[in-house]
Amino acid sequence: MCTNYAAARSDRIFKRFGVEPPGSPWRDEVYKDYPAPIIRRVDGAERADVATFGIVPRKHILQGVRVFDTMNARAETVGEKRSFSGAWKKQQLCLIRCEAFYEPDYETGKAVRWRIGMADGAPFAIAGLWLEWAEEEGTALSFTMLTVNAAEHPLMKRFHKPGDEKRSVVIVPPTEYEGWLASKSMDEARSYLNLYPADLMHAEPSPMPVRTSKSKLD
Repeated sequence: MCTNYAAARSDRIFKRFGVEPPGSPWRDEVYKDYPAPIIRRVDGAERADVATFGIVPRKHILQGVRVFDTMNARAETVGEKRSFSGAWKKQQLCLIRCEAFYEPDYETGKAVRWRIGMADGAPFAIAGLWLEWAEEEGTALSFTMLTVNAAEHPLMKRFHKPGDEKRSVVIVPPTEYEGWLASKSMDEARSYLNLYPADLMHAEPSPMPVRTSKSKLD
């Protein structure tokens, strides 16, 4: 389960896709309900937008309902869970551009945050779903990351608490970006939900920075 990642820089998004997100700022590290860039296919063309992490934003959870997390959607049940099934059945697919993502490693006996990315240091994309919300300020977007079982993956099986299921986000190879976004059926989209080769990835400890004061977006 990924609940924190490093979003790609705007210039790197433009270099790969030839499009830039709107001028809305985003932090280097993204958490639940933070804005971040995604790539969608709209009317046959790729476009970049800013959306919030978690397909059901906290402010859209009905009063009286216990707050729940929707940053990740399990590939095995994405078509069944109410929070995700609508976007999945409508093929509202996206690419979430990243520099890295973070997971906890418990091999020392306590949780140590690790940074996971590409072996060559290049930005990459995680498969996601998006939703559109009507808000007072206008239309807003949100997104979630798709995950698969990683029990047999040489790298990703090292993360999460002992006894918990091992999961990994779905990293989409660059050669499959267009195909993923243009998928015309759930079966076609599901064919892209695979584990990424461990030898093309790199991971290292990355403890949380010490916070001296709260920071806010300008």
